Amino acid sequence: MSDPQVLIVGAGPSGADLAYRLAVAGVDVMVVDRLADLRQAAFSSAAVPWSAVEEHQLPESVIAARWSGWQLLGPGGQRRQWQAPQPLGAVLDFGALRHWLARRAEAAGARVALGWRAEGWRPHGAGACVQLRGPAGESRAVEANWVVDASGQQRALLGEPPPTQHPLVRGVGVEWLVQVDPLAWQRWADQLSFMLGSDWVPQGYGWVFPMGPGVLKVGICRLCDPRGPQPPLQTLLQQLLDRLGLGGCPVLDRHGGLVRSSIHRRENHQCGPLLGLGDAVSTANLLGGEGIRHALSSSAVLAPLLLTALSGKPSALRHYPRRLRRRLGWRWSLSGRLAQRTWLGLRTAAADRRLNSLLRGLEGCSADDLSALLFDYRFERYGLRALPYALGWR
Repeated sequence: MSDPQVLIVGAGPSGADLAYRLAVAGVDVMVVDRLADLRQAAFSSAAVPWSAVEEHQLPESVIAARWSGWQLLGPGGQRRQWQAPQPLGAVLDFGALRHWLARRAEAAGARVALGWRAEGWRPHGAGACVQLRGPAGESRAVEANWVVDASGQQRALLGEPPPTQHPLVRGVGVEWLVQVDPLAWQRWADQLSFMLGSDWVPQGYGWVFPMGPGVLKVGICRLCDPRGPQPPLQTLLQQLLDRLGLGGCPVLDRHGGLVRSSIHRRENHQCGPLLGLGDAVSTANLLGGEGIRHALSSSAVLAPLLLTALSGKPSALRHYPRRLRRRLGWRWSLSGRLAQRTWLGLRTAAADRRLNSLLRGLEGCSADDLSALLFDYRFERYGLRALPYALGWR
């Protein structure tokens, strides 16, 4: 294991995509990941708009299903549906996506080492030295000009941001793949379905997404509330399955995960030769727990700046936080505030009534408008009625 120019810790979407971009440019880059198989521990709702599929040129092999509609089950089970004549997006097989991204980076010349965990780092000359632990327990020190922490919410090398300055809002989720008969599958096919209301998931939401024929992805996520205890996720998910008539279906896989992100994304993106990428610098959006396409966007922003730094102009990296904020857009912080207000407050009858009022207002929207609202945070497409709710005025 010779020393690379750039060492990337984490072979998720952001890390593997950055490795590919650097390798194509001729950089000696190595990416390591603690997982021995990137197709395992694949927790992600993995729903993306079709524009993301086209922008990142995702192959058919990572697309589990297409969708062209929305279904929202609100408090009390009231059902609302929107349908478009054309596909609006895809549900990805997240394990297949990670595997494909790593293999693409490897084919471009990047070195991919699986089963290796980063245990710490220190400055070394003009670069850094990272201590790695291998799959058999062996220890290895790797030196690099630049190190990128793409380890997600674990922030393996960056560590925790100061809580008083940039508090991390935590969301926890669990997701099951269930096998259903063709008739049951058809009821959920071709649409993203969300269960909203405190009677479904207090301080969170549930979802049912189609995967391959006969397989559904069913999950719940909620923000963690330090003010008191919350019901166990497994219990809530089983209750949701029972209520939807899916309680007796065989479970093919169970997985879960944690999302931690700051609302305003003002934490440090660089510490000397160490850079943060993807979820390690809070690119997971809390409104819908969405992270894949934002992680890929962070790679697209960092890659040209890192190439400039490697050419002898390290000052180029000072533009990284500002350019990433610009790429994510001004609506980012607003959507984070809306997430906090909506999910943490969703635990009373009064909160359910406010949510029902918001859902009623959405009935006049098209499926495209709803996609713009939920994926692009274009609250103006909903109209002025959304602003008092989004800003916390009611």
